[in-house]
Amino acid sequence: MGLLEKCEELFQTTSLYDLLGVDRTATDAEVRRSYYKVSLQVHPDRAPDDPLATEKFQVLGKLYAVLCDAEQRAVYDETGVVDEESDTLKKERCWEDYWRVLFPTITLKDILDFEKKYQGSAEEREDLLKLYVKHEGDMDLITSSAMCCTVEDEPRLCAILREAIEAEEVPAFPAFTKESAKKTKARRKRAVKERVEAEEMQKEQGLGDEEDGLAMMIKVYSIWHTRWILVGFRGNSIVDSRLFKMYLHF
Repeated sequence: MGLLEKCEELFQTTSLYDLLGVDRTATDAEVRRSYYKVSLQVHPDRAPDDPLATEKFQVLGKLYAVLCDAEQRAVYDETGVVDEESDTLKKERCWEDYWRVLFPTITLKDILDFEKKYQGSAEEREDLLKLYVKHEGDMDLITSSAMCCTVEDEPRLCAILREAIEAEEVPAFPAFTKESAKKTKARRKRAVKERVEAEEMQKEQGLGDEEDGLAMMIKVYSIWHTRWILVGFRGNSIVDSRLFKMYLHF
């Protein structure tokens, strides 16, 4: 089965641009950024409950390999067809290694700078509204998918969503507008419990305040990574969102 057929089977579209959520005129940087964001949603480590995650991740890797190749992209733009016989697609690759080469490990400063720039930005708002529509207002799913999001951010995110609903930018899904106090409380209680567990793990592993912040997070990551694989990542199962951002670049 060819790449376009696989895209239709797994993502219900044969448009490489639609799949990434970009226009045909998108720059290379915009395509790369969108590939990064979409691929995170199906990364095998981050979507353990999706039996098709690995296959989706591989297809996205091939898609990006086509669009980042000027010649291949030109052929696709002109004909709407992908050259399945090209070296780009025929070459045997480990797509997870390919992804890690494209998005190498970042520093703690990079993480903090990203959070500072992202939170409260137009990009965060746009991403949040997309998640709201995708999950039809289910805050459990929204908060577990949103970047740089902890339980402390929920009131701020809810305020953004209420404003968007009032402005009729998005529908008023009952799951959001009529969420029970019991469900809200359970979500917050779960997040607090998981944070306490993470802090206890730090103590068990002897990770004190005297250790370098990034080194500490790397150690905590190694502990949590196994648990993510076994029980599935739920979005707030870490000390804070900085560790999550670092995890995405491993």
